[in-house]
Amino acid sequence: MTVRLEALGQRSETVRRANLSAIVRELHAGGPASRSELVARTGLTRSAIRALIGELAAGDLATEEPPEPQGTPGRPSPVVSLNPDGAVVLGLEIAVDTLAAAVVGLGGYVHERVRIDRPSGHTSVETIAADLAALAAAVRSGRPVNETLVGVGVAVVGVVRRSDGFVSMAPNLGWRDVPLGEALAAALDLDAPIWVANDADLGALVEQRRGAAIGGDHVLFISGEYGVGGGLIVDGQPLTGVAGYGGEVGHLPINPNGAACRCGSFGCWETEVGEGALLRMAGRPPGGGRPEIDALLSDAENGVPSALSALDHVGRWLGIGLAGFINVFNPRLIVLGGIFGRILPYVGRTLDDELDRRALSAPRRLVRIVPGTLREDAPLLGAAELAFEPLLVDPAGWLVPRRGRLEQASA
Repeated sequence: MTVRLEALGQRSETVRRANLSAIVRELHAGGPASRSELVARTGLTRSAIRALIGELAAGDLATEEPPEPQGTPGRPSPVVSLNPDGAVVLGLEIAVDTLAAAVVGLGGYVHERVRIDRPSGHTSVETIAADLAALAAAVRSGRPVNETLVGVGVAVVGVVRRSDGFVSMAPNLGWRDVPLGEALAAALDLDAPIWVANDADLGALVEQRRGAAIGGDHVLFISGEYGVGGGLIVDGQPLTGVAGYGGEVGHLPINPNGAACRCGSFGCWETEVGEGALLRMAGRPPGGGRPEIDALLSDAENGVPSALSALDHVGRWLGIGLAGFINVFNPRLIVLGGIFGRILPYVGRTLDDELDRRALSAPRRLVRIVPGTLREDAPLLGAAELAFEPLLVDPAGWLVPRRGRLEQASA
């Protein structure tokens, strides 16, 4: 049998790229590790690890440092770290009442971050794109002039087509059929790809990678602020649907006699558990945002009946909805983000009672419910993770132009 050398070379290059990706993913998600730890985590040989780390170091994506003395026999393995300045992304977020931007380096290191209130009336896509461009310029102003972005990730409270960032619907922004990706590309004017996704999907991504669900393989992330969104991880992979429209749990039709929803339907889950419902039930202004939620929780701490009744209402409907998701998806972990994480101590018993009544006993026994750890920044940091994904998939594709730029800079 004759084997073409060209085919062998192609297979060898494919294996090299896959191995580089495995190492960078481990370091990006898990932090610094010794060569020995990388051998154990990736299954690669010591010689392969040594050669690949050399490539990453030559491309300024990684560094090696002597380990701390352990007082044990033998020579300890060097510790490998990703260089947070070696590759950076820009994360952007469009929430109902705030806008945010961050420069994030490899390993999840946040170099710069800013969040501002979104002015009332600033709802047009052109206005928001211009505001985000100004925020992006602000967070990048102190960064090196020759810094090259890997990409731009954008989280938005809406139903997003991932292929081009087209928002088919964002009820709480008043948007329908909005070309957000196109508007941002024009406003930012950056030589970098732009990736747009739903905020809750990105919250799920980052909570699995850096938050309450690290390493989780079957995770449901539910986030509540003005609206309600969800992200689902199945077998370690995000479940987003055919075009990225999946996860709109807030618009699950749950109460046939319920109130009108901003999406145009009636009885959606968010009309029973969202921020507006919670504040309305407590007799507070529905659009009050974080200050009103803070005041409501303070009332609950002091035993004010209207606050406790409102929380009980939301806890009950939260349990009704989650019971359905437990029965259908059998998650191992449910992470509650946004206001749901904040109110969990007040609604935990009511929530558990509803789950015990309504969820099937076998999946109910297996699931844990915990608050998110990344709080309001989860979608923003998830957007950064989304922008890093092309580099994590193929770091070799970044190394070649990166080395060229470094050689030019040192010439």
